[in-house]
Amino acid sequence: MSKIHVYFMPGMAASPSIFERIQLPKATFEMHFLEWLLPEKEETIEHYAQRVSENVTHENVILVGVSFGGILVQEMKQFLKVKKVIIISSVKSNVELPRRMKVAKSTKAYKLIPTKLFENIEGLAKFTFGSSIIKQRLKLYEKFLAVRDKIYLDWSIEQIVNWKRTEVDPEVIHIHGDADEVFPIKYIKNAIPVKGGTHIMILTKYRWLNDNLPKIMLDTI
Repeated sequence: MSKIHVYFMPGMAASPSIFERIQLPKATFEMHFLEWLLPEKEETIEHYAQRVSENVTHENVILVGVSFGGILVQEMKQFLKVKKVIIISSVKSNVELPRRMKVAKSTKAYKLIPTKLFENIEGLAKFTFGSSIIKQRLKLYEKFLAVRDKIYLDWSIEQIVNWKRTEVDPEVIHIHGDADEVFPIKYIKNAIPVKGGTHIMILTKYRWLNDNLPKIMLDTI
């Protein structure tokens, strides 16, 4: 039997190393890792998704996206033949965005976020992972958060806050931590809950994910 190809998209500003603790049975799955591209001027998320999709070289794949990467893989679905789309620590529509992001959209306050300051790894880690970050892990976060280009960060924040999707794709499988600070679970519907999972559960709940992702991918859960 041929292997199932699984493509992973990291969260905002993150490198594929964010998935280094994720292990899938090698006899069944082949793991591939996508990376963030620098956005073109005034690029839409749809066009960006099409460009990233060009790096998916197999058919009938499983797409796994974390946080903003979860938003992106949902947009990529229209350009690819996919078996499944799985999102982790993300949202399925703009209805699930937290109130502060909806306010930021209506007031355009997101334009005032000083992304230049995100060259400081602690500031970027707090923004992307939530306030639950541990200062002693800053060297680790520096390794994971590799994309610090101001144009990319400004573009990413704008795409999240202004995401146009209002209808949830019922085929999308959503895994979400019940302690997520960035996308609080109280705004999330129809997700597989992970007890104690924060926004960085791709790092902290990897044992749960390693146990359950293969079952979810093979429909045996």
